[in-house]
Amino acid sequence: MHKPLLAVLKGGHAASPPIWMMRQAGRYLPEYRAVREQAGSFLDLCFNPELAAEVTLQPLRRFGFDGAILFSDILVVPHALGQTVAFEAGEGPRLDPLGDAGGLSRLSGALDEAIVGKVYEAVARIKEQLPETTTLIGFCGAPWTVATYMVAGRGGDDQVAARLFAYRDPEGFSRLIDLIVEASIAYLLGQIRAGVEAVQIFDTWAGVLPDAQFRAWSVEPIGRIVAGVKAVAPDIPVIVFPKGAGTRLAATVAGTGADAVGLDWTADAAFVTREIQPQVAVQGNVDPIALLAGGKALDAAVDATLEAYGRGRLVFNLGHGILPPTPIAHVEQMVARVRAWRAAR
Repeated sequence: MHKPLLAVLKGGHAASPPIWMMRQAGRYLPEYRAVREQAGSFLDLCFNPELAAEVTLQPLRRFGFDGAILFSDILVVPHALGQTVAFEAGEGPRLDPLGDAGGLSRLSGALDEAIVGKVYEAVARIKEQLPETTTLIGFCGAPWTVATYMVAGRGGDDQVAARLFAYRDPEGFSRLIDLIVEASIAYLLGQIRAGVEAVQIFDTWAGVLPDAQFRAWSVEPIGRIVAGVKAVAPDIPVIVFPKGAGTRLAATVAGTGADAVGLDWTADAAFVTREIQPQVAVQGNVDPIALLAGGKALDAAVDATLEAYGRGRLVFNLGHGILPPTPIAHVEQMVARVRAWRAAR
């Protein structure tokens, strides 16, 4: 059975771009909110295979996306390494902060299979129920982004705590990165064995790094993850999303071996079509605020992405995750416009 998204990731060219959305399973959907209430905490939902499978499949029923992304969180890895992780309502994740290299002694050297096994079970359940033409996407956080949460115990502040750690003790910080790299390879391979057909590596905080650190803490560790995955599963495409990378997307492409790169909404289209898209597929990049706005602003944003990248290898997506207040009608508007553009070409 032909899977449009998988075909583009594997090198095919589609005049009709496949579409999915980052955070497509989430709070903008009333059916998600009902399941979330049933589950209890956010982590309880992540680690309930039946409910995690259900919320992964919900947006496919509404919108017919070409991709389903596993419902989980990038902080599963630190949690499975022994770091305390909790999600406070309205405040985001809270972890027991490592602070410095001394905190590494509190971590395990390997993932707790009792924790990640529940994620793999969710993958298997999703795969059983997935429409035949839909690609199942697994994911992990990039080592730099995951490390920023592990060090500070929270997000925000341009990730100052992790940046200070990396400047003051690059050796100690490198040990943390190495641990996350090895855990991420194992975690992605577990998802692949359970049934995912492509994986995405989220480097949400890549853009805060200066050039030298961008190469050391974003590009190089991600490249090791890609190599580790490809050594065992060479046919599984890898998407890398270094948010805020700008023209440093070229370094990501050159240094990671990714099959596709995600573009945020600030990407320079002329640069991307000249330097990036001839080498790899691109994914993106409608501003989530434009999706929230709807109307003519959304139509213009959709058209801009399609006209810039649609004649090359494009996976249509947002430039970051959908925002919780986004009306369902706006998602329907976007999907209909993308599908119409496909039909017209």
